[in-house]
Amino acid sequence: MPEDQRRRLLAELTGPGGEFEIVPQDVGGVPMRVYAKGPTTLRDVALFSQGYGARDFLVYDGYRCTYAEHYRLVAGLARSLREEYGLVSGDRVAIAMRNYPEWVPIFWAIQAAGLVAVPLNAWWTDAELRFGLTDCGAKLVFADSQRTALLDRDIPVVEVRGGDPAPGVRSWAELLASLPADADLPDVAIGPDDDATILYTSGTTGRPKGAIGTHRNHCTNLLNTVVNRRLQAALANGGEFPPLGEGPQPGVLLTFPMFHIAGLTTLYFGTLAGAKLATMYRWDREAAARLIKTEGLTSAAGVPTVMRDLVEQGDAVAGLDGVNMGGAPIPPDLVQRIGAFGTGVAPSNGYGLTETTSAVVSNAGADYLARSNSVGRCMPGADLRVVDPATAEDAAPGEIGELWFRGPNIVRGYWNNPQATAESFTDGWFHTGDLGYVEDDWVYVVDRLKDVVIRGGENVYCAEVEAALYEHPEVADVAVIGLPHPTLGEEVAAVVNLHSPVSEEELRAHVAARLAAFKVPAHVVVRAEALPRTPTGKVLKRQLREQIAVKD
Repeated sequence: MPEDQRRRLLAELTGPGGEFEIVPQDVGGVPMRVYAKGPTTLRDVALFSQGYGARDFLVYDGYRCTYAEHYRLVAGLARSLREEYGLVSGDRVAIAMRNYPEWVPIFWAIQAAGLVAVPLNAWWTDAELRFGLTDCGAKLVFADSQRTALLDRDIPVVEVRGGDPAPGVRSWAELLASLPADADLPDVAIGPDDDATILYTSGTTGRPKGAIGTHRNHCTNLLNTVVNRRLQAALANGGEFPPLGEGPQPGVLLTFPMFHIAGLTTLYFGTLAGAKLATMYRWDREAAARLIKTEGLTSAAGVPTVMRDLVEQGDAVAGLDGVNMGGAPIPPDLVQRIGAFGTGVAPSNGYGLTETTSAVVSNAGADYLARSNSVGRCMPGADLRVVDPATAEDAAPGEIGELWFRGPNIVRGYWNNPQATAESFTDGWFHTGDLGYVEDDWVYVVDRLKDVVIRGGENVYCAEVEAALYEHPEVADVAVIGLPHPTLGEEVAAVVNLHSPVSEEELRAHVAARLAAFKVPAHVVVRAEALPRTPTGKVLKRQLREQIAVKD
């Protein structure tokens, strides 16, 4: 019965004549199912947001900005980009800074002006930043003072939140002072398949690649998010869609880096929904709990390690409507811990990659609690194949293979890298590099294709062993890797952070009670220091292997 109800509600939303009707369409010669209504460009979203007027929009360490103030700033900046800086449609503008509130109007001004935003990883080294700027051919960069100090001066730089700028660097304050008090957006033509962003992959296995996201990619992701939220609200409301616009203003604690696709998703969904967005200089779980209560925030969004930390501040989470996670594998025990706060707190997961423009599969609410080991079901318009890596043919039903996706949310390729594009895309299908399987429409991700430990011919999926270890109450963080073995080829090793001391034997016995003997770690390495991670929460396993090899 619940499945029938879900199908009925989804058909009402996306079927013929529905508010979010989906229709067949060829996009770049690839057959797809696309939204027939709603915003077609991110500029449309910026225009829509001005209707929220005096509502609070951005909150950061004493700084507060309304939607009306934000829109005036976006319009002035967009005109400056086109008229003062002389940028033309398709030019790239880089953003290199922390989650400061200035990040938001800069991004929206770039979109409204028909330019391409290139958010750069704020934790990159100077060499990595120079690579990104050179690779994308940026004509202008907005950077905070820490990043400005790392940049060459061969392109114009606007420094945000700095002191006296270095020669050749323009201050944000001076730029703002030059803007008209009341400007309109520049009149530019933008199509749904025009480029909107270049987002660089995390580069955990090599040099980052710039995934080119179009306005269609981002607007599909945005509408997928809206549809999913509406569907979950109706399921929680006895199968009826609750009235729109009732209740307090939604508010989200945004802890994802905005240079990451999950951060952008939260940003533009929040903008469309008229939400209050709160960001922090650095993560502090006690400060986050106070911010949630003080600002009356209704949800929190971040990587699993950060959300696990927030869960430790129980009262703060208990007052939320939802905890939204992504960017890294989510241990099932964390889902259950969030669910334990009661029916008012809904855990949700968006599975996807930079190349799928965030969530291509999602799980949320009661469904997630019932199947916390599944990433969920495909978003509307997304097609999925499970492909045998050895043959490149479809795997048998229920068998494990590489997950390939196609749809209007899949990027068109990598910037300035035709070889990488050819290796990762086949006739519109993107090869995720993730291994998984499908069972009754539910998608299960078991590991990265390159992160499988092959022990004596048996495949050991690291994520499965990690999930088992997370169930131990003293395990705070864990990563499972493969180490060379003279006869087995590889053997399983677990690297853990602990809340309090536990013996290796106890942890191995804990796994042995849950998994086959060949999956039990041969080595358990206890670390006092945190596991090395990317800013988006992924463990740097190559670095971890090197560190362990040095110690051995």
